[in-house]
Amino acid sequence: MENSNHFGKVYLIGAGPGDPGLLTVRGKSILEKADVVVYDRLVSPGVLSLCNPKAKMVDVGKMPTHHKVKQSEINKLLVKFALEMPGATVARLKGGDPFVFGRGGEEALELVAAGVEFEVVPGVTSAIAVPAYAGIPVSHRGIATSFHIITGHEKSDERTLAGSLQTSDESVCYSERSNAESKNLSLDFETLAKCQGTLIFLMGIANMDFIARRLIECGKDPKTPLAFIEKGTTPNQRTVMATLETAGETIVRENVTAPAITIMGGVVELGKTLAWKKNLPLSGKRLVVTRAAKQSSGITARLTALGAEVIETPMIETRDLFPCCHAGLRSGIANSSENKVAEPVDFKSLANYNILAFTSTNGVESFFKQLFAAGYDVRVLAGKKIASVGKITEKKMLEYGIRCDYVPEDHTGEGLGLLLQKVVGDESRVLLLQGNLADDTLLKLLPKATRWTVYETLPVAELPDWKREAIASADAIVFASSSAVENFSRLSSVGQSPFSRLSFCIGCMTEASAKKHGFETVTSDETTMDSLVKKIVEYYTMGENA
Repeated sequence: MENSNHFGKVYLIGAGPGDPGLLTVRGKSILEKADVVVYDRLVSPGVLSLCNPKAKMVDVGKMPTHHKVKQSEINKLLVKFALEMPGATVARLKGGDPFVFGRGGEEALELVAAGVEFEVVPGVTSAIAVPAYAGIPVSHRGIATSFHIITGHEKSDERTLAGSLQTSDESVCYSERSNAESKNLSLDFETLAKCQGTLIFLMGIANMDFIARRLIECGKDPKTPLAFIEKGTTPNQRTVMATLETAGETIVRENVTAPAITIMGGVVELGKTLAWKKNLPLSGKRLVVTRAAKQSSGITARLTALGAEVIETPMIETRDLFPCCHAGLRSGIANSSENKVAEPVDFKSLANYNILAFTSTNGVESFFKQLFAAGYDVRVLAGKKIASVGKITEKKMLEYGIRCDYVPEDHTGEGLGLLLQKVVGDESRVLLLQGNLADDTLLKLLPKATRWTVYETLPVAELPDWKREAIASADAIVFASSSAVENFSRLSSVGQSPFSRLSFCIGCMTEASAKKHGFETVTSDETTMDSLVKKIVEYYTMGENA
């Protein structure tokens, strides 16, 4: 299809069933650069957090009994964005796969009619992924050689849709027709009752009692194993076992609610043995990580691998400060108790210093970016001693091939200052590489030292509504710095949205800030991410009241 350069391009992206780890690489790459993201209610906060932070976020989420935005309006909205935003990337983010009962075909047809270029980015469908997360394979040798995906939910205003797909090892069949009464489903129950494979019903909880009774009437064994899986692949996933004849009463007794899928067949029994996800130590926990975006990936990966859903919510943004950027900062940065102004970055003067002290990974990265941009390399550090505030910063230095000479046991600014006091005494040739918000702890302990401000820290200005909603349902907040605590407390007070008061903190300074703002604190034994993750796991596995 030819695309006019005067139009934007629309991507119909499948977000998967909930776990952001199931989003495709292609989908993630588009979301990271999207100018507009039009998303549904079933798209998880974890996936939304991967979107370009500057994107216009449009919630068109549809509830089971109330369409926030009608499908016809969504179709027109996509066309509108494409026509009014030349060259823009418009992402239509849909739960599961856009072409599996996702009405993506209708949206694509509307785009074609308007002459708008589009691309379909398939997603992992809940019909397969959700049972897998419950330990139920949809097919299994000797039990089920086919599986069938059926919609259990129909609307009277939807047009007739019928089709089937068959391959050598699986069969997916579905039918959907206009219907005046929700329970007068036009499914071919006689054929479904004879299917020897696995039956998977999407969007059918409200009608499942009726569906189960009709299948039994058409000859399906009442003892057929059945599982309802709520909120699959999310922290709140729950599996409820039943049989075909007890389906209706089980839904009522266990209060099974949407979103949920229903899976029928012998493979359901395997879930009693293969349910792997519920055994992960952080399974069922939603954690908000407030670390700066470019630093959060490490802890996010660790917590996710342990079963947690992580909502990345950076509280600060960092910006490298090249020489041209420093002039506006100098007047506001004290250099000691004598209120001296911070020295400008001047790599020609590096020869004047014997010790370079780094107090954060941001400082390390910004220093080397500026060093290389100025035409120098690591050889200018020959003969100099390098000090690090802690192990995380020390590890970052190793990435540049440089080992640290001094690392305090107490990984704080005070700990570093006291260590350097012993090493240098009254020495003035110490250079501190810090950010614009660094306090004067080191300068008070080392009054003759010089400070270069190599990066700027800016607080995040606001939280989008979808992120506030995610935070409100989180189990705990993870803080890696005092500044993150301060800004989170400021932002969360706007609108007074309730949220968990439990916090996991790295280091005593972060802990003190959290306590000041009324948080219950659990603090890592060491000021490292490994220690923090270990403490989080211990808290939940040893008992939350331990």
